[in-house]
Amino acid sequence: MREEAAIDVEGALDDVWTSAPHPVIVADAEGVIRSASDAARDALPGLRTGRHLSDCAPWLWEAHVRHGDAGPAQTETGPDGCTARPTPLPRGEVAWWLFPAGRAGAVTDAGRELRAVERELRRERERANFLDEVSAVLMASLNADRCMEAIVRVAVPRLADGAVVIAPPSGPRLDMVCTAGTVEHRSVEADPATVAGLTEALRGFPPVPSRWIDPNSVPDWLIPRDLTGTVGSVVVTPLPGHGVPAGALVLLRHSAKSAFDDGEEVFARLFAARAGAALSAARLYAEQAAITRTLMDELLPPKLAHQHGIEIAGGYRAAEDHQTVGGDFYDVHPATTPDDETLVVLGDVCGKGLDAAVLTGKIRNTLQALAPLADDHGRVLRLLNRALLSAAHTRFATVVLASAARRDDDVALRLTSAGHMSPLIVRRDGSVEEAGTRGMLVGAVPEITATTCETILEPGETCLLYTDGVTEARGGPMGNEMFGEERLAAALSECAGLPAEAVVERIMMLTAEWIRQRGHDDVAVVAITAPRRGRRAESVLRSEVRR
Repeated sequence: MREEAAIDVEGALDDVWTSAPHPVIVADAEGVIRSASDAARDALPGLRTGRHLSDCAPWLWEAHVRHGDAGPAQTETGPDGCTARPTPLPRGEVAWWLFPAGRAGAVTDAGRELRAVERELRRERERANFLDEVSAVLMASLNADRCMEAIVRVAVPRLADGAVVIAPPSGPRLDMVCTAGTVEHRSVEADPATVAGLTEALRGFPPVPSRWIDPNSVPDWLIPRDLTGTVGSVVVTPLPGHGVPAGALVLLRHSAKSAFDDGEEVFARLFAARAGAALSAARLYAEQAAITRTLMDELLPPKLAHQHGIEIAGGYRAAEDHQTVGGDFYDVHPATTPDDETLVVLGDVCGKGLDAAVLTGKIRNTLQALAPLADDHGRVLRLLNRALLSAAHTRFATVVLASAARRDDDVALRLTSAGHMSPLIVRRDGSVEEAGTRGMLVGAVPEITATTCETILEPGETCLLYTDGVTEARGGPMGNEMFGEERLAAALSECAGLPAEAVVERIMMLTAEWIRQRGHDDVAVVAITAPRRGRRAESVLRSEVRR
């Protein structure tokens, strides 16, 4: 069956070669003629299938030998002026296309047509390669301005003597980039309707033919400054984007050059399609980046400062260097009056990255609304727990609440942990205590409980709130050892009497040195410190200054 199928295929191919309108001879590697067109039989009398090339055309047999020994040969010319061009075929066969000299009629016309087709094929290949290069250049930048510059640079001189890219208008002014050698940015107050087809192109409608545009009517604001001479031909085509127009492309040629033909206009549209896709992607990226920055600004931990005589400082480092936010967070809700309590919140959401950051934003917003109820930590945590359970998520969080108020020279603290590590307190003598508060994490079960403890910070003493990104940070000499609570307590003991900013900077620095360049979890630290100089000392100092 396979042999019969192979015979059928070979027979079909023989029919194709025989019926070819142009003189062609198919010979195998040994020079035996396997097939030939009727036109070839007319050009070479005595040509028969099965005969050897040396019997019919010795000069063609010599060319055939050179073709087999040294690869594809150039065009060969016989003694009678007949030329032949080889085309390699499978199984070592070669098709020789003959161009008899001095034969008029169909053979000569066919040769001219073949050469014209070859020229057009080379031209299309060059254009296809150019468009591939254009895509690579334009997609290399996601900056809209640089993308517009790249479009006009690529268009000149390959497509025209001058090129202009006009952005979609958002008011009476048109923003554009143009060049005839030097790239120039322009913003002009002009009416695009003064240029035939420009208004339609900016709206994404199909372009008008170049012959419909009068070059003499092109306004000066559309012509690049370094375009010498007069404009002789103009193409205006839209830049199609992703669902919305990305602008318009204007190509200009000198009057001394030929006008744009139909093929060149089609090619300009193909170029504009690639350019519009790149420009649209750059603008979409810019919009998304702006939205992301706005959202990130809301999710980033706030800058902390002194609140009613209490030093509060914080430090944050996301899990990955390329991420700005993560699952760890802290926030401060200042007291209304000096005698009221300032609420400090620090927490850790399960997971990391943007998904955890979204829940972090929800928790922070919820606690912002619950801040007026902070005199009862348990109630705040229960309401937060219900809010998280009602949301469509499966993540939970740990939270620690700290309410601080200035009491003469001291700072009174109320601390409540909901599944979080208990805060550490460093006294003036360097001793470190763990706050006696415990509780259940939020967002996991319907009902939670938590205990609140109270303590006093004397001048120079600090309460440290931290996430497990500090104690569980892996590093050290071997690279896999956790920083641990003992090292944290020892480091905090050395911070006795330091301001809150110095305490946070010391802990963050030691953690970074421990981790070095290794991967790590989110890290968040908040220090609440009673200033060494209290109200009484300040009053005495002011009295002495007055005296």
